[in-house]
Amino acid sequence: MTVQVNDIKKLIIQALPDAKVDVHCYSGDDHFEAVVVSSAFAGKNRVSQHKMVYAALGDHMRAAIHALALTTSAPKE
Repeated sequence: MTVQVNDIKKLIIQALPDAKVDVHCYSGDDHFEAVVVSSAFAGKNRVSQHKMVYAALGDHMRAAIHALALTTSAPKE
């Protein structure tokens, strides 16, 4: 099972529709980095924000994605 950058972006946006998502592959075809900005993260700590993204990626986090360098934040007001 492989996953592409656009697949990751789509999955995150499906779960967090207002999200601004930037995803890049940085090694092989299973190491990714993502920056996700969403109002859904407001008031949540970093661990909770990351769990929301991991939940959006579902089984891909256990199979197709070996590593994910993740930066999350709520939009600046």
